[in-house]
Amino acid sequence: MPAAASDSTNPSISDVRVAMCGAGGIIQAHVAAAQFNGYHLTSIASRSIERAQAQATAFHTRAVSYDQLPGDANVVIVATPPQQHASDVLRMLRAGASVLVEKPLCTTLADADDIVRVSAELGDRLLYAENLAYAPIIGQVLALVPQLGRLTHLQIRTLQSLPASGGFTTDEWGGGALFDLGIHPLALTVLIANAGGAGRAVSVSAILRGAADGSHNSDEHAEVTLVFESGLRASVVSSWQCGPEPLWDIEVASETGVIRADLLPERSLELHGVSQQLPAAAVPLAIIEDFGYLGQLRALVQDVAAGRVPAMSASFGRHMLDIVCAAYAAAGHGGSESLPFRGSRHATPLQLWRGATNA
Repeated sequence: MPAAASDSTNPSISDVRVAMCGAGGIIQAHVAAAQFNGYHLTSIASRSIERAQAQATAFHTRAVSYDQLPGDANVVIVATPPQQHASDVLRMLRAGASVLVEKPLCTTLADADDIVRVSAELGDRLLYAENLAYAPIIGQVLALVPQLGRLTHLQIRTLQSLPASGGFTTDEWGGGALFDLGIHPLALTVLIANAGGAGRAVSVSAILRGAADGSHNSDEHAEVTLVFESGLRASVVSSWQCGPEPLWDIEVASETGVIRADLLPERSLELHGVSQQLPAAAVPLAIIEDFGYLGQLRALVQDVAAGRVPAMSASFGRHMLDIVCAAYAAAGHGGSESLPFRGSRHATPLQLWRGATNA
């Protein structure tokens, strides 16, 4: 990357200081990405000082409270629960840090609008953590898609078991399988459709299924149809009612050929039935590179240094939340919703599904 002055808003690669805002399991991937990129991990914060201390001890750094961030960090990774994202992101941006925020961007479109506005005002120093957009295999898929011509079929599935811990199914989280897991395949659907010239998504419909035992209000299984300007009807299936082995796959086709990609349980890529070579990971913990964590953090640092708006910007994260909110609303009334979504800006996806819109 080009040389840049080292300050809080424009870190040079030799002086990138990263703090973790949140101490859940996902930070292991972000810490590894920071370390393999050669960045310095300054601190880890959590709602529980005991949890922060345990993670800080494991990663040889220091535990801090949320109000001590960003401290001496110039990059903060926000990996708190979604209902905290808006306040955490805005505080870190206003304190001068660059921010990588875990998906989903936040829980309401009103909060998403605030994030987009403040991010733009402060120099677009935010990267929305759609890590798969930086995965090498997805880069290959996107490069191959234009060879197919007009797309006639696009299906992406992320199927796995219900998370064993965390607040994923609580009302406060804002949504279930589609909101948390399904936002990955929805993003890839948008990126692939764009690469294939399908235009923008114009409407969405969804079928959601909750817990069989009624133990919570969130969705555990989602089947979504996105319709694009070209007429392409893309399918996304995302579920926590499968397993125990996860299955993540992609199928893209036209009248002249097909691309198939598997991300889990093993990576593979085919073009017209012919296996394509996948690049070997350059770091010892291959999953960090293979699933885009290494690339997305490096992209944030490079984009900020070069004064570029990240490809996975706050606006992209807001666009994904717009689709998600429309899908939940559509599932609630059993029809479809046009895009952009014109429903409540203050309701979470779960509230839109259940009818408590808080308009």
